[in-house]
Amino acid sequence: MSQDYSPSKNWTTRELLDWTEDYFRQRDLPSARLDAELLLASALGVDRLGLLTKEFEQVVDEEARAVFREFVKRRGLKEPVAYLTGEKEFYSLPFKVTPAVLTPRPETEHLVDEALAIAPDATRILDLGTGSGNIAVALAVNLPGARVTAVDISPQALELARENAELNNVAARIDFVPGDLCAALEPGTPPFDLVVSNPPYIAGAEEETLMDDVRLFEPRIALIDSRSPESDGFGFYRVILDEVAGRLVENGALIVEVGEKQGAKVVKMFEEAGFTKTSITRDYAKVPRIISGQGLCQVVASTASG
Repeated sequence: MSQDYSPSKNWTTRELLDWTEDYFRQRDLPSARLDAELLLASALGVDRLGLLTKEFEQVVDEEARAVFREFVKRRGLKEPVAYLTGEKEFYSLPFKVTPAVLTPRPETEHLVDEALAIAPDATRILDLGTGSGNIAVALAVNLPGARVTAVDISPQALELARENAELNNVAARIDFVPGDLCAALEPGTPPFDLVVSNPPYIAGAEEETLMDDVRLFEPRIALIDSRSPESDGFGFYRVILDEVAGRLVENGALIVEVGEKQGAKVVKMFEEAGFTKTSITRDYAKVPRIISGQGLCQVVASTASG
């Protein structure tokens, strides 16, 4: 913390929040007040609402202040808040988060929205690159009749996804499969009503332009396109579109998240792959973010069995 911070002072909740907000603003952290509130709440062992309903003039005990000081120091170095607190809310659900996975983003909630809108009766769902399990768990919670297969190449991510499924009481309806995209599936796996994915879509040339809290702390394997020799950001979409043929039931849907400038090209890729119905959903910032496709020409029959 800065030079005017005195550990021996009896700091109140209000003083800590005000001081930390100013400290974070000096370091160009965009959500300074929110970050301060989340970190102090975690240090006190309460949620943010619990913090905001506390008496703001109450003195914070030294043990909590010591934890908070360490949080503030690390956040000042751009470490993501979710990695410090070990948790992140997604789709109004709690999730554990570690540096083994991306922190769930608000824009990814649009993918869940789109899935629930176009496949409300889905009973078999495939999540490729599940990470923390945020998409798989959110869909399982909101589609109680569905069974989800969650695939990830990272054993650490897959174990965390399993913990998040247990945390949200849907572990009995999610199968966790280690491996690489559709290649991880057993031969004869029945087709799916819905396939979803938020794959690594950052082009290699754009890596150095990422914000520090992303570039320095989040797992590169979950960010950067490693599936094309030129790392153009579209490698994973090519693989998924190639592999999904034969994995969908008739009129099944494929839904993916895309980067800020990728929407139009990914739609074209969907159409070239044989999807006859495509759509683009914009995120909260009006950026084309979610691409969905239905009516794939080359599908397996819905009556196919293992």
